[in-house]
Amino acid sequence: MLTIYGKADKRSGFCDGVRRRDFLKIGGLMMGGLSLPQLMQSEAQAGSSRSHKAIIMIFLPGGPPHQDMWDIKSEAPREIRGEFEAIRTNVPGIEICEQFPRIAGMMDKFVPIRTMVGADGGHDSFQCMTGRKKRQQPAGGWPSLGAAVSKLHGPVNESIPPNLTMCYNTGHAEWGDPGQAGFLGISHSPFRLVGGKNGGSSIDNMKLRDMSLERLQDRGKLLASFDSFRREADASGLMEGMDTFGNQAMGILTSSKLVDALDITKEDAKTIARYGKGDPVFRADGAPKVSENFLVARRLVEAGARVVSLNFSRWDWHGGNFKRGREDFPMLDNGVASLVEDLHDRGLDKDVSVVVWGEFGRTPKINAKAGRDHWPRVSCALLAGGGMRTGQVIGATNRLGEYAEDRPVTFPEVFATLYHNMGINTATTTVRDFNGRPMYLVEPGAVPMPELV
Repeated sequence: MLTIYGKADKRSGFCDGVRRRDFLKIGGLMMGGLSLPQLMQSEAQAGSSRSHKAIIMIFLPGGPPHQDMWDIKSEAPREIRGEFEAIRTNVPGIEICEQFPRIAGMMDKFVPIRTMVGADGGHDSFQCMTGRKKRQQPAGGWPSLGAAVSKLHGPVNESIPPNLTMCYNTGHAEWGDPGQAGFLGISHSPFRLVGGKNGGSSIDNMKLRDMSLERLQDRGKLLASFDSFRREADASGLMEGMDTFGNQAMGILTSSKLVDALDITKEDAKTIARYGKGDPVFRADGAPKVSENFLVARRLVEAGARVVSLNFSRWDWHGGNFKRGREDFPMLDNGVASLVEDLHDRGLDKDVSVVVWGEFGRTPKINAKAGRDHWPRVSCALLAGGGMRTGQVIGATNRLGEYAEDRPVTFPEVFATLYHNMGINTATTTVRDFNGRPMYLVEPGAVPMPELV
């Protein structure tokens, strides 16, 4: 935990009266066993203008049922079709589940993908966060989208880390993983804004105790001098990374921008009400249903974040599929619709891309517990913003929702599109792995989706 004691002590060895023992606790903000300076973003590489490209990644842990959301099979047998009806949207010819009336009313601002293919089949967020499969990873592992954008673009300003996450730690560890930096190094790891059942968030620990900002800034200079020899002697590059984390940590601690962005009470009451009241309770091994985080995500990208990831609820519905759908679908509908509506109202729809998806789909046939089981063969996604051509459906499954019959879409294609929206050319851009080898951001052959860009 970040510990900054400010009472002057004339017996101290430091001129400002703070004991060396207390001072060395500064920077002890723990995230995955590392301190705040160890996990902050590297030096700024971009401008500080308010307008910048960003991505909001909404991960639905457990595998949402594609045929009960954007790919309703009204003509299928009852054991396939289920209990939900299709409703028309404001785009002629596009129908979605009746439990998503707000999204249906603004379908011209969305793109449902009905034919996501190539799911690895594992219960984790890895593929949704990296666009890669886990097998045959390079040393250090594949970096997440947020880490790659952090590496290539850096922070918009020093007080907002470019790669932020509101993915809650869950009982199922991989569902709460926002995607690490892999071979790009810890300087590009996501800054965790929320924790889990037992805490673990970072922002809760960022408190200054009886210390002025001026003294904190002086402390930063002193800490740098303490580490100068180790930086010069370090061959791994870790200390160099810690230098930049320290600078970023100082920027966060001496600015109110991040804390302000997290404070939704600064919003108009009508805006807060539109997003709705969430349910922060952890149940089973999923994430809580915090509707307010959709609003926080919008505020974070406005403040300067480049990639914001969040998880919402638990979608591994082997039983009670339709009961859970009636509970969770309206909350997701409200949160996503409010987010996209806000982005358009604020003129951010060309700059901010939104993607909503899970790790795989669900079985076409409903089981004896009124649930659907795992189905990696095909799944779904929902895209918005980013200057994409919205108001269209991409792909079609067969009559029973078993497989992609027209226009299968891969995870790397979606990632290539998101990178394109960020101004990154995946055909030419590379990042270097631990061995100094240039690595492309997506798999060979994956290009931005021509329907969208």
